[in-house]
Amino acid sequence: MTLRATPPFRADHVGSFLRPAYLLEARERRAKGELSAEQLREVEDRAIAEIVQFQRDCGLQSITDGEFRRTYFHIDFLDQLGGVKTDIPVLVKRPDGSEELAPPAIRVVDKVRHVRDIQRADFEYLKARVEQHAPGCTPKVTIPSPTMLHFRSGRGGISREAYPELDPDFYDDTARAYGDELQSLFEAGCRYVQMDDTNMAYLCDERMREAARQRGDDPNELPHRYAQFINKVVARKPAGMTLAMHLCRGNFRSTFAAQGNYEPVAEALLAEMNLDAIFMEYDDDRSGDFRPLRFLAPGRIVVLGLVTTKFGQLESKDTLKRRIDEAARYVSLDQLCLSPQCGFSSTVHGNNIAVEDQRRKLQLVVETAREVWE
Repeated sequence: MTLRATPPFRADHVGSFLRPAYLLEARERRAKGELSAEQLREVEDRAIAEIVQFQRDCGLQSITDGEFRRTYFHIDFLDQLGGVKTDIPVLVKRPDGSEELAPPAIRVVDKVRHVRDIQRADFEYLKARVEQHAPGCTPKVTIPSPTMLHFRSGRGGISREAYPELDPDFYDDTARAYGDELQSLFEAGCRYVQMDDTNMAYLCDERMREAARQRGDDPNELPHRYAQFINKVVARKPAGMTLAMHLCRGNFRSTFAAQGNYEPVAEALLAEMNLDAIFMEYDDDRSGDFRPLRFLAPGRIVVLGLVTTKFGQLESKDTLKRRIDEAARYVSLDQLCLSPQCGFSSTVHGNNIAVEDQRRKLQLVVETAREVWE
């Protein structure tokens, strides 16, 4: 058993990092009109160069830009697709005084299409910084899953004038738009893309499943429909590109939105989707046991998100190794990798964790992976 030479790597990560204070300040100044877009981008460039070096110093082989140019992991991308309109998420006070990020409205108002290169310029800057600060590492791009255009509002959020019937036109158009973006990234040199998906994880939660029923969807049928949807995107993936998916259960300021064993979606996710790799959150009891991994198709990889990004307490290396052994009862160890459960800052607000804890957790992932797979 050896470390992997191609992504996903034995020690990998989801992608987002805590924004440095000077970047948050620059974003506030931009919102007030005190900085131009070009001036903000210069500050982002500096922060990205630093986070590339940070990842290299932690021993990671995959390198992202920390999502430092985004406010939200999904809205900033989806809003640039033709035919899509989004609203800014709203902060809602909970009874205990904490804040919750209410899901944004995502509406398809016209034919979905790829009207511009969305991530290419950002990737080109990242690639240049990786070549400078982390030679030999692989730059990785994260984008939201296309299922988000359907799950949030269901049929009611998709224009009936543009799409009298969803199947096949809506799914085909969206897959074509994603395929065009993947081709654009591939031409710029990108070989590793991860789609972030909350919806398959939400379909493990009975509250979310009931909400789907109220929208007129069958939560037992949706995972299989989404598998077909994702496969339409995979079919347009350039040869030589690794396409992964991360399942997220909510990650706003160290909170979560969904819980439940993966069993309701496992077969669609692990046996039917033709993805190269799937990042699955397994940092606590909310995710259930590892039995759903028995559905994993040959040749595919599951990246176990065993290290939480929500809190600073460091996991035990022995506990991580024991849990990897538990997962290996259901799938070959060669089909497993290790990562944190999610990003450290899925939105600009960031999780309740210190930068140094961020470093310690990533180093733990790298050290554990080396000891398990080397």
